[in-house]
This record gives sequence, C-alpha cells and structure tokens, in this order.
Amino acid sequence: MGAIAPGCARDACERRPEADRVLGEYGDGVMRISYVVSTMVFWGREHQLSFEQECQFLQSLGFGVELWPHLKGHRECRYQRRNWQRLAAATQDMLVAMRSRYDNPTREQWAEQIECAKLLNANIVTDLQSMGVPDEPELNGCTFTTDVVEMAEQQGVKLCLETGPLDRLKQVGERFESLRYCLDTGYAHLDPENSFRRYVDELAPRVAHLHLTDNYGEVDDHEPPGLRGGMPREDWNYLLEVLSGYDNEIVGSLEMCPCMPAVMIRQASEFIFDSLQWPNPPQKQPDYKDVGYNPA
Repeated sequence: MGAIAPGCARDACERRPEADRVLGEYGDGVMRISYVVSTMVFWGREHQLSFEQECQFLQSLGFGVELWPHLKGHRECRYQRRNWQRLAAATQDMLVAMRSRYDNPTREQWAEQIECAKLLNANIVTDLQSMGVPDEPELNGCTFTTDVVEMAEQQGVKLCLETGPLDRLKQVGERFESLRYCLDTGYAHLDPENSFRRYVDELAPRVAHLHLTDNYGEVDDHEPPGLRGGMPREDWNYLLEVLSGYDNEIVGSLEMCPCMPAVMIRQASEFIFDSLQWPNPPQKQPDYKDVGYNPA
C-alpha cells in the first residue's frame, strides 16, 4: 500500500503523486486522502494559542485544519465576513475544512458561511439539525434544506452530512444527490442499533470526510484513535479497506478533545493495576457511570 499524504495545499490537491493513492480490494477505485486536525484539539487549554499559532503549529506537522465555528465558551462565529481576511491569511497554503454553525443558522448565516468556504476552498461538515432537516418520517416541507443545498451547489462548495441515525442519513442523501457524507468513527462505534461495519458499508460510496476519533463504547468523548479498550483494530482496518475501493477525494480529520480526567485516570489505572498488577486497586462505585466529569 502506498504512503498516505498528511495534507496538501489548496491548489495542490490535483497534483498528488501516485504514491499518495491507496488501491482497494473492494473494487478498482482509487481513494485519495489528505489529513487535517480539528481545532477542537486546542479547547480547554489554560494558555490559549492565537488562531495563527494554531494553524502554524498544525502546518508544521504537515496537517491541514478543520475549523470549528467558534472557540469553546464563546458565541461569536468566526465565519462572519469581518473575519474572512484573517482566516484566509492564517490558513494560506493549508488544506481547510469547516464545521458548520450548529446554532440553528438562518438562510443568511448559511449563505455567509458558504461564501467563507468558497474563499477558503473548504468543504463544510454539517448535521441534520443545522441543515433544517425536519424531524418527520418523510422528508416533506424541507424547503430550508433545499435552499442550503442549492446555495452550496451554486458556490461549488461540497456539503458533507455528519454521521447520525443511519436510515435518516441515507434518506436525506437519496433526496439530495450533491450531498456527501462525513463518517464519524466515534458515533458509529456507539450506535446500539447498527454495527460500525454497516455504517461503513452503507456510507462509503459517498464519503468525502472522516472524523477519526475513538471512545470506550459508552460516551462519544472524542479520544485519539487507537485508544486501548476502544474501537477494535479490525474495525479500523475494515474502514480503510472498504474506503479504498472507491474513487473518492477524502479529508480525514483528527477530531479530538483534550484528554479528560476520566481518561487519564483510566489509562493510568490500566497500566498500574492491569499491566503491572500492583496490589489493592481502587474499586469503582456501582453508580460510577452516572457520575460524569463534564465542566461547562
């Protein structure tokens, strides 16, 4: 299997060498994949980097950037027109993706963030609610959704619908041909009704974006991929194998929150008490799953 490019400049995506292509066993397709890191990774730091420093850091590692619409704890959307010049300057020569607003954006706000995406040559990752998809069995009265899709088509911006209830995703995808999917590995790993591999099989032909994240199977807490006790290695291998059979241009995004106390305690405990077998390990209380650490 050839090497996978860690990222590409906006104007270089059509010039990838053959070594950056992955040949699949599920067909004669050729998957082309580049990588970004979500700015979620910078949340919760005591000493914040500037936006420019965040981008410079990611670029130095060979990654592009997936923008969240705001900083954690702030309401102002960074996609507002007055911020465009700064966004463009900071992400120059970087591969960019954008997570859409999720504050029930209006048509005007959608138009603004689509124009911003066009400026940055970015795909937009969104969800059912943000697109105004009605919570009804049939897709009736989804004029708002139609307007959003048409605005994106007119601007040449790719919309990627993030993983949610599988049947609903497929229904919306059948209605809007230009939509692509964002497969979120963390969500798919947690769904009690559909297996991870079913998500992969059903969505792979139209996947244009990946949220690469892990969890322990209880909460979608956006841990780094490869978590001990998280998603099985076999499922990670299956994901790559199936995606490699389709001729898709894919952005793989490392979508991770800063490590939570519960994760640090669990990882340390697994090493000290399970691997090293130190004596007298602490015992979890019966209701430990109902007690969470989730500061505002």
